[in-house]
Amino acid sequence: MHIRRAFTLIELLVVISIIAVLMAILMPALNRVREQGKRAACLSNLKQLTLGWIMYADDNDDKIVQADTGSKDAWVRWPGYMAPEQEQIDNIRLGLLYTYCPEVKLYKCPTGIRGEVVTYAIMNSMHGYEGTPETENLIFYRRMQIKRPNERAVFLDEGRLSSNSWGIYYEQERWWDLPTTRHGDGMNFSFADGHSEYWKWKDPRTIELAWMGEEYITWINTGWWKIGASLDGNLNFSPGNQDLHRVQKAAWGKLGYTPSQ
Repeated sequence: MHIRRAFTLIELLVVISIIAVLMAILMPALNRVREQGKRAACLSNLKQLTLGWIMYADDNDDKIVQADTGSKDAWVRWPGYMAPEQEQIDNIRLGLLYTYCPEVKLYKCPTGIRGEVVTYAIMNSMHGYEGTPETENLIFYRRMQIKRPNERAVFLDEGRLSSNSWGIYYEQERWWDLPTTRHGDGMNFSFADGHSEYWKWKDPRTIELAWMGEEYITWINTGWWKIGASLDGNLNFSPGNQDLHRVQKAAWGKLGYTPSQ
């Protein structure tokens, strides 16, 4: 007579242990693959938005679309931090780039959280905020003014949309708006020639500041508030930071100071 033999408790524990070890090995790899997919989708979004940005200039006597989202003639309109999702979508459609990029999903990074509809921003230097110190002659208003367009950043993955364009200091080693780490301790950018790139941060201070920025996102009566230039003390001062230097050059074309070693 055939006797059926069941697994012993020890055998079951061994199998479970092996499965747990395999999961521990595979999960980081799966997470990396998932992040690489999101990063690639984000880079594609940025590229398509930038091609729309270029086509807008081609159709408007070479004029660059307004980057400051608080303006009525901006690339998208900022509806306010408390705006419901449908109102945010409506303000994308009111923006001047919607004719060229009519797919709402293009305006949000795949890493975006619930309630975010637009996660991208345009640099101050590209017809944006004019109050950055000593940059009066460094802001572009026409596309043909841009020299070495493959080196000059246009869009970046900022996170939650604000009422301004994205800023960084020119004349000192200091962040204005904060970097982000939505993509494996790095940030996605697009450039004036239409291509996009992923920049992985190399200085631990950049990553620390980006995480600090996420922690400083605080709920107040008017909505979300992300501390940038208003960071207390010298938290956004970063001498000798190669990440900072690289972004400043992408924004302004050069550094307005002698960098620390």
